[in-house]
Amino acid sequence: MELENKQITIKREYDLMSTIDYKETIPNNVNLSGDRRLQRALEKWQPAFLNWWDELGPEASANHEIFLRTAIDVSPKGWAHFDMVKMPEYRWGIFLAAEEEERKIGFGQHKGENAWQEVPGEYRSELRRLIVTQGDTEPASVEQQRLLGLTCPSLYDLRSLFQINVEEGRHLWAMVYLLHAYFGRDGREEAEEMLMRHAGDEDKPRILEAFNVPTKDWLSFFMFTFFQDRDGKFQLSSLAESGFDPLSRSCRFMLTEEAHHMFVGENGLGRVVLRSAQLSADNDTLEIQKYGGIPLPMIQKWMNFHFSICLDLFGQEKSTNAANFYTMGLKGRYMENKIDDDHLLENDSFLIPEFENGKVMMNEVSALTSINERLRNDYRDDCQRGVDRWNKIISEAGIEYSLTLPHTAFNRNIGTFRNMYFTPEGKPISKEEFENQRNTWMPSAADREFVMSLMVPVTNPGEMAGWLTAPSRGIHGKDIDYEYVRLH
Repeated sequence: MELENKQITIKREYDLMSTIDYKETIPNNVNLSGDRRLQRALEKWQPAFLNWWDELGPEASANHEIFLRTAIDVSPKGWAHFDMVKMPEYRWGIFLAAEEEERKIGFGQHKGENAWQEVPGEYRSELRRLIVTQGDTEPASVEQQRLLGLTCPSLYDLRSLFQINVEEGRHLWAMVYLLHAYFGRDGREEAEEMLMRHAGDEDKPRILEAFNVPTKDWLSFFMFTFFQDRDGKFQLSSLAESGFDPLSRSCRFMLTEEAHHMFVGENGLGRVVLRSAQLSADNDTLEIQKYGGIPLPMIQKWMNFHFSICLDLFGQEKSTNAANFYTMGLKGRYMENKIDDDHLLENDSFLIPEFENGKVMMNEVSALTSINERLRNDYRDDCQRGVDRWNKIISEAGIEYSLTLPHTAFNRNIGTFRNMYFTPEGKPISKEEFENQRNTWMPSAADREFVMSLMVPVTNPGEMAGWLTAPSRGIHGKDIDYEYVRLH
């Protein structure tokens, strides 16, 4: 009788599965409804994901109605579908960019061969490692930012935070789909583990150290979305070159969403810089704390910290792993197809920084082993363009002050400059000197306490906290004073 009841239960569950509209509950373009095995795997994983979201997602936000953009397909109209949505009801979809007919691998020893539609057996573990590392960053950033909504500077900014949170959740779904669809039991176990690791957890931290640092204030959030999400842009762009086509297509679609995250950072910091410059000009001083602003030198400290920890995310300057990933055709360079070389790099060289005779020197090494450094240089150039725009804001306000990116060697914990000490200008110094000057170059406890004192929630439509200016325009044609988040 017990066996019979169990069989009936299984049949009911199977019948229920067969009636689910997967296009509706999990928007996708991967024919999810046609793959029973994958359905069962994702249905098992989804409750764990929702439990994780409830426990470690945005605090006290479950009942908020938010003006969110939801991707329901890859077309321009479907990609940007706007509506008032509660985050637990958000439809985390699985999307791959449109398939390129007869796509070829563009680099490495398989250059010119057809892109792989299945995992090549000889590269299975390497591919899984790349997908897991990328996937692990997505829930990590949600965990880091989970309390920020309690201190939002405006409803406009609160909505931006929540939009990023749900998209990071969707990016996790994208990587989990790849693990479930292409890596069997190992993939399912890795997908489960991504919900077991937590940002800052002493026993099971996130894989990359920069994703274990809590984001407690909105200045840090804007820095995170400018610097860390920009790292995401370059990592995703490199993976989008992959010879494994499902990974390439997943990352190409993720990049369309990542652009918004970087906009939030650059726009947010631009508004902070503008307010600080205005207050400095009005009061003829950079010391604007008593006027409710964040001093430009304090913003510089936050930049020094965030930029330096992001440089570590690219890995070692000389990396055999990076060389192998490239040669295997798994991970390319940024804008690979626009680089004018043979895309094999067996006989090419590249300049990397090394410390010799008390100086940082540029030395020529194999281009294959310096893939990480090339990507780091591309990243720095991209960051500099944002800094240039902020400096223009400062200059136009009549303030003689410039923000600068610190030297590549400053505050590094990975690579050539690990356990070495430099000023933000790149001058080598002793550990003692560095520690004595640490609070001059990076946020001190007092700095963080002051910035936190400004984090008072502003939740009336159209109103802004006093330490940043209003954005120049609203979202998707709405006015600045639109109620982007309905608080309940």
